[in-house]
Amino acid sequence: MATVVVEHVSKAYQRGTVPALRDMSFDVRSGELFGLIGPDGAGKTTLLRILTTLLLADQGSARVADLDVVKDYHAIRRLVGYMPGRFSLYQDLSVAENLAFFATVFGTTVAANYHLVSDIYVQLEPFKQRLAGNLSGGMKQKLALCCALIHEPKVLFLDEPTTGVDPVSRKEFWDMLGRLRDRGITIVVSTPYMDEAARCDRVALVQHGQIIALDSLPAMLASHATETFAVRGATGGPFHMLRDLRAYPFTKYCFAFGQEHHLVLLPNAPGGAAVEAYMRERGHATVSVQRIAPNIEDVFIELSQPPSAKEPAHG
Repeated sequence: MATVVVEHVSKAYQRGTVPALRDMSFDVRSGELFGLIGPDGAGKTTLLRILTTLLLADQGSARVADLDVVKDYHAIRRLVGYMPGRFSLYQDLSVAENLAFFATVFGTTVAANYHLVSDIYVQLEPFKQRLAGNLSGGMKQKLALCCALIHEPKVLFLDEPTTGVDPVSRKEFWDMLGRLRDRGITIVVSTPYMDEAARCDRVALVQHGQIIALDSLPAMLASHATETFAVRGATGGPFHMLRDLRAYPFTKYCFAFGQEHHLVLLPNAPGGAAVEAYMRERGHATVSVQRIAPNIEDVFIELSQPPSAKEPAHG
């Protein structure tokens, strides 16, 4: 059963000249942790604002908990929790005061629904008298999550909740989301961090307002597996190495990835030994070429290539 249904939704800004969403359709199953994965400007925030009734789509329709986001916006606002990308709580109120305020807005109390946030709030309790504006980034996100949960929402929408948060807090936050999902709460979360896709039941890879792939991460990796090589070298410099790899006659595409380059070859191309020989001829004496299993970043790059880049250059 689908809790969130999006059908052919489009949205553009600046009088229709800047498209943000392009004919987007998907659904989110009840009790699912669903990820919208993509870079800044992909349309993730626009989509979440439409689903939380804060923005109207230009075309298409959407339903949340079987309610129309336009006709039933009052009812939807009582049923969902929303964490916007920017910290939006009252910074001059304390932790305890913010939580009490949001409980009151939804006609409940912290005491009545404390069980919903207890495992999160216990980390905040030593700082409950501290002003929200004086909290660390990780603590702010935990407080915002508590405020989004205090009215027992059926669906939780989170817009890039871990952006700017340290790695330990990121892990803790996703552990919390997993526990909330286990309680049966449907969660839709957007993030630019590809590694967070592994924490979702299904993910939609989003670029330029369109979904370029939608599936579980294991299925996505299996469906789009390509022969991928990690290339490292201590000589020549990373820019020159990238330039030479892209100039290799059998390169399909190549991109920098941390301290190495990920190289995908055209079908029926010679293997890694041929790449090593080619690079050494160009002065990269210490080059290392190893075949690797593609990760989610590799899948995203593969799917983001223009059609011309995906076609073999050699007939």
